[in-house]
Amino acid sequence: MCQMSVVIDRDGIEELVMEDVTSLVVEPGGMQISTLFEGPRLVEQVVLRSIDFMAGKVVLQQAGT
Repeated sequence: MCQMSVVIDRDGIEELVMEDVTSLVVEPGGMQISTLFEGPRLVEQVVLRSIDFMAGKVVLQQAGT
């Protein structure tokens, strides 16, 4: 199983949102992320910037920046 870390890039500084993420769903106005043992969390006003499968990292960015 592949679990990812999700971070938000804020002006070049990566802020950890959640570790061991197993699901990411694009929703109107943001991304819904969840793990095996935590319920879904909506991260609002972000867009997907990149996914690094080798590093196990998803990078989000504030929408409009």
